[in-house]
Amino acid sequence: MNKTAQRGLTIPAHQVDYLLATAARAPSIHNTQPWQFKVGTSAIDLLADPRRKLRFDLLGREMLMSCGAALFGLRLAIRSLGYFPEVRLMPDPAQLRLLARVSLREGAPVTAAERRMLDAIPHRHTHRGPFAAGSLPPGLLVSLQQGALAEKATLAFVRRATDFSRLADLMSRTAAVADLDPLARADVVRWTRPPGQWARDGVPARAFSAGRAKEPGRLPQRDFDLGRGIGTDMNGGADPLATAVLLTFGDRRLNWLQAGQALQRVLLQAAGTWIYASIYTQPLESAESRVMVARSLSLPGSPQVLLQFGRAEVTEPTSRRPVTALTASRARPA
Repeated sequence: MNKTAQRGLTIPAHQVDYLLATAARAPSIHNTQPWQFKVGTSAIDLLADPRRKLRFDLLGREMLMSCGAALFGLRLAIRSLGYFPEVRLMPDPAQLRLLARVSLREGAPVTAAERRMLDAIPHRHTHRGPFAAGSLPPGLLVSLQQGALAEKATLAFVRRATDFSRLADLMSRTAAVADLDPLARADVVRWTRPPGQWARDGVPARAFSAGRAKEPGRLPQRDFDLGRGIGTDMNGGADPLATAVLLTFGDRRLNWLQAGQALQRVLLQAAGTWIYASIYTQPLESAESRVMVARSLSLPGSPQVLLQFGRAEVTEPTSRRPVTALTASRARPA
């Protein structure tokens, strides 16, 4: 076997910016974008950026899920070029920041399903406002479940009213405690952007309510405003069309990376049909609360993310950092 076959194909230098920018359109906790990339001749390394880790995220679980979402975007961008991505998760146990090493293999043209996800990347956004009236496209929920399974995760839909009420009650209780945590409050203040403040990261005021909105059928959202009155009025709108729990088979670093990849895949599949999701992570921030939700709803795994899907008017996606800020180092091919 020759060296090129062993190492993978050469990374096309003129496509590096595209690959990284596509990966960076992933969702991340508080829009922290906690990822870095190291581009070599025949591989791209995905690294966690601990400087952008939230202080309450002691184990880095939320950071790794965010990086997993970026990894799926990188994989999809590679497919758009006609290659297959070869991914090694956590290739060096001695380097905890190194989450994945991605190389290129001879591939095939992008499929129709992959093209729909690629086309959805520019308009996919985390939806915190009211939903619009409308119904789900036929077969979408089954398709989302299949997408999660492809990423070694499970998407379980909350269909019974009693289960939803139980989940909403658990969320309200955990949120009330979390909102008082000084580290969590400091993270919110650090990563929210008041009106008129332009930034490449963080959550802009137009994307959250000026108070915790309580709407029938809607799970309680994180309080980004904290009584500052900088958010917008987001009450009203139609009920969500579906509520789901994204689960993994374990609750370790590898599983968190898998959860992030599954999350981005599911979100892009939905956005490809103009269905968006509100994402809830606050109720699952502690291992105890994840166990509590799993037991309460009799779920077959470890809950990582809660989602509510619905139709929405397309809003401006949150900003992203420039590609030049994403690279730990850049060894371009000669």
